[in-house]
Amino acid sequence: MISFAEMKLEDSYRIREIDRSEKIELTYKCINRKIQEIKMPHECPNWDEAHYQEIIKRYDYELRNGGTAYGAYDGDKLVGFGVLAHKFRGKDKSQLHLDLMYVSRIYRRQGIGSRIFHELSQVAIERGATQLYISATETESAVKFYFSLGSALTSQLDEELFRKEPNDIHMTRGLL
Repeated sequence: MISFAEMKLEDSYRIREIDRSEKIELTYKCINRKIQEIKMPHECPNWDEAHYQEIIKRYDYELRNGGTAYGAYDGDKLVGFGVLAHKFRGKDKSQLHLDLMYVSRIYRRQGIGSRIFHELSQVAIERGATQLYISATETESAVKFYFSLGSALTSQLDEELFRKEPNDIHMTRGLL
């Protein structure tokens, strides 16, 4: 049975338990606020050490500065997690960024990601946010996941996040 709990700063090493590998058929590109499908079948491997270090660094940074992480566990093993960033964004500073969201390959499509998304949305509401800003990996699975939860293409790109991840599909989701 899967359990869910808020993660702590010292849990960052557990990110290595996640298998983010995936068979990808489609990716998306956003051009002039329209989504274009690109057939690109390939196997996306698990993270290498450099990617683990980058993800752990982002996790640590957000938690040290007031962000929140939420994890899903199968027994003692971390099988999914998400991170809500600390910094308010948008013109009226009412958005919080969903910075990281991953579920291990064999645990996908079981509601784990949706539960983590819901928990982090509740934290965002408690902190006063009215929207989540999401820069979704351009894969079909990620984009369709966020659309299924009510997200839509953003009408106002966050320039800082866009510069960091220009290939991502930038979305927002209302929280109220």
